[in-house]
Amino acid sequence: MNHRLEIEGKTIDEAINKACRELGMPREKLQIEILAEETTGFFGLVGMKKAKIRASIMSIDMSPLESAAPKQKPQRETNHLRNQRLPQPDRSLPSITGKETTPLRNLQPSKPQMTDEAYAGKAKFFLEGLLSRMGVDFTVTLMETDDAHVLNIEGDGSGLLIGKGGQTLDALQYLVTKTLGLEGTEDKKIVVNTENYREKRKLALVELAQKLSEKAKKKRKPVIVNPMNAHDRRIIHLALQDDEGVTTKSRGEGPFRKIVIIPTAAQRHAKNGG
Repeated sequence: MNHRLEIEGKTIDEAINKACRELGMPREKLQIEILAEETTGFFGLVGMKKAKIRASIMSIDMSPLESAAPKQKPQRETNHLRNQRLPQPDRSLPSITGKETTPLRNLQPSKPQMTDEAYAGKAKFFLEGLLSRMGVDFTVTLMETDDAHVLNIEGDGSGLLIGKGGQTLDALQYLVTKTLGLEGTEDKKIVVNTENYREKRKLALVELAQKLSEKAKKKRKPVIVNPMNAHDRRIIHLALQDDEGVTTKSRGEGPFRKIVIIPTAAQRHAKNGG
């Protein structure tokens, strides 16, 4: 009896693997019919659909061939067939064997990346939906810079979204960036801003970097800056990259990673008034 099963999976490959386990057969001995491909849904979060296949065990019914074949062949016909050369396979065509294990997903054309304009629009739409689900009534405007799509949140009380040290704003930016993944061209990054916080934060960090640089040079000892995220650490590094009296290095891991401002050898050995 030829068993036929309809099986679902997150992907077509997963559904096929389930069919192999259910029927107790290797993949090359199954006949697979794809009923539905998987879909990721809205931003990969809502409306996701599983892949669905119909699987059955391959079988060849030899009875019609046996009944149609003559019981005894004339000797002359047998000799004629023996002397006839069999056609050779066309080597220019790809061979298909029972050992083929290439996933079906790899045979599909790769998904093209979105344009910058579409990517930014999708990011704006997602952030608006996220704010709506948070129960806050703010609008989002899109501004383009040379290296970023800036999503600016506007409305009364939008400053509440900044959080301590910009943590809430950073969390929103992280959600937008990770949800969209690598669909964009990667030429520009996504920046979530409100009430010019990013600009004010940058000015404050540059001023802090200069003060700590002077402190390190004056005391001729390294100065350690409090732990910062990667974006803020980059601002400190850039602010002091042309300061010949100090060098900067990052130390630590994860949320405890911090910057150390180190006076140069010439600065450490300089004499007062030299």
